[in-house]
Amino acid sequence: MEDRELRLGSGWTGLVWVLALLAAVVGLTALAVRWREPQLVWLIAPLAVVGVVSVFGFIVNGPNQARVVQLFGRYVGTVRETGFFYGNPFYWRTRVSLRVRTFETGMGKTEERKDANGNVVVPASTHREPVKVNDKDGTPIEIAAVVLWRVVSPAEAVFAVDAYEEFVRLQADAALRNLASRYSYDAPDTDAHSLRGHIEEVAGQLRADLQERMRPAGVEVREARISYLAYAREVAAAMLQRQQAGAIVAARAQIVAGAVGIVEHALEMLAERHVVELDAERRVAMVSNLLVVLCGHTVPQPVLNAGTLYN
Repeated sequence: MEDRELRLGSGWTGLVWVLALLAAVVGLTALAVRWREPQLVWLIAPLAVVGVVSVFGFIVNGPNQARVVQLFGRYVGTVRETGFFYGNPFYWRTRVSLRVRTFETGMGKTEERKDANGNVVVPASTHREPVKVNDKDGTPIEIAAVVLWRVVSPAEAVFAVDAYEEFVRLQADAALRNLASRYSYDAPDTDAHSLRGHIEEVAGQLRADLQERMRPAGVEVREARISYLAYAREVAAAMLQRQQAGAIVAARAQIVAGAVGIVEHALEMLAERHVVELDAERRVAMVSNLLVVLCGHTVPQPVLNAGTLYN
């Protein structure tokens, strides 16, 4: 349903009208008693009814609020202006907040419990319950997101969906599950996209998915970001070991590459400066010794050779 703006009259004008009706009722009642004219009741009663009904025509609309107005089931318009207004007393008004709101998916609430004497046994609290889903590789992970949103079309929020706030939360959970299943938690290949390695891209994709899902409800998603990301408990230890092994392999590969470069440079300098003439066997021994020194985990202990390489 297309949202359209409704302009109402000033509430102060309506207040004057209601006070005038009440004053007329009071004045006619006083005249009826003074003149002893019971027939005036037929005039006083309708005026009194109109005065009482007219009181329900006042509308006070605060900042960042909207009122979706209906008249006997028909949509009339939306009041967006801030101030004191007066309209048809038979208008049915639904208040919708236009403020920017935020929530985190997977947040559970524990209700307060009291005993028979009214003492609090379990205080009210909130706890995190991240969504558990399999990523692109089938690895179980736990994920949660923070969503920043606001209503931009109050009429659609009221008429298009039932309980739009609950609709937003359910759609956020569904979009997060769908997003997590399209990405890997951590991609070893630097060119592959992952939840942990491409935060900005994942946030942009999550926002786009949420906006597509929430557009029918007249909701605008301002921002959506991953707030919690971890392996599921049953695989966390194994995944940690895999990460550590990958880091060790990468570090050792970098050390070996650097050591080979150092050895090559050392041999080139020895040859250019004619410090010593090395045959093939001596070069092999020197390369072996240098690699042991440069790639070893511990500091090597020197061994003095009092003879020659062959003795």
